[in-house]
Amino acid sequence: MRIGPWTLSNNVLVAPMAGVTDRPFRQLCKRLGAGYAVSEMAASNPRLWDSVKTSRRLNHDGEIAPVAVQIAGADPAMMAEAAAFNAERGARIIDINMGCPAKKVCNLASGSALLRDEDLVSRILDAVVEACAPLGVPVTLKTRTGWDRDHRNALRVARRAQEAGIAALALHGRTRADLYTGEAEYDTIRAVKAELSIPVVANGDIDSPEKARYVLDYTGADAVMIGRAAQGRPWIFREIDHYLQTGETLAPPSYAEMRDLLLEHLNDHYRFYGEHTGVRSARKHIGWYVDGLPGADPFRNRMNQIDNTHDQWRAVSDWFDELTRGDPAPPVFAAQPLMAA
Repeated sequence: MRIGPWTLSNNVLVAPMAGVTDRPFRQLCKRLGAGYAVSEMAASNPRLWDSVKTSRRLNHDGEIAPVAVQIAGADPAMMAEAAAFNAERGARIIDINMGCPAKKVCNLASGSALLRDEDLVSRILDAVVEACAPLGVPVTLKTRTGWDRDHRNALRVARRAQEAGIAALALHGRTRADLYTGEAEYDTIRAVKAELSIPVVANGDIDSPEKARYVLDYTGADAVMIGRAAQGRPWIFREIDHYLQTGETLAPPSYAEMRDLLLEHLNDHYRFYGEHTGVRSARKHIGWYVDGLPGADPFRNRMNQIDNTHDQWRAVSDWFDELTRGDPAPPVFAAQPLMAA
């Protein structure tokens, strides 16, 4: 699959998720088989660009190319300025967020709230593409099927996006009103793909290699985008890619490999966020990794009481060591505590 001048290594992509797809997580997913990853959404308001949160989201040091940054906002001129700003900071692809259903985003008339105003959608698309064209940076769009089930307008928005010069479109098979409830529908994605010549990416409820194969076959989409199913399971990308390439199912990771992947993730996470923020923001990742494993609930409760990275790292290592007893599979990655006393 191609996005502008970029040829991706495969068609299994990481969905942008606020508070999740930071640089450490994107890097790990890419190394474990994801062909492409988009950053958390960055604010288009210039007054926020110097904030600690936005500065972290714009930090792409050492990231595997191509660097893709998602921007969110409702003002065409501001969105264009944000696109150019991010391109100057290293973004090689700009993604426009018209899919986030969160109230704090929609209350600002951005994210999926934009789907209620197709004229504004058009003006944002035109402005961002025009700002990025001289820089040689392609623009993509991530959106939903509509505001609610009575007002599905993804097909009109998709046609307008292609006319504006959008290089690829990712479509979540839910409306904004659906949030993440119920089941994603793929008929709209199928209809959009039949109408467009640009790449179309299917998103929503893709949580296994078999489901990915089904969605690609049913919709005709060029790629699949994985979001919530990758939380605590970054190896899902290699599993899906392997299945799509060979039709064979990979064995799940051993406890030893899960341990070493998580410890590696934590090391990078601590370096990126520092001690205070790192130990707190790592808790959700640890919780996702251990979900469903023996003894996970009491371990999570204990983990949430730990307030320093050294003890958190060591607790994870020791807990997984207990699980690996009797598991003969060798570790795949070596990890050492970053902030050991």
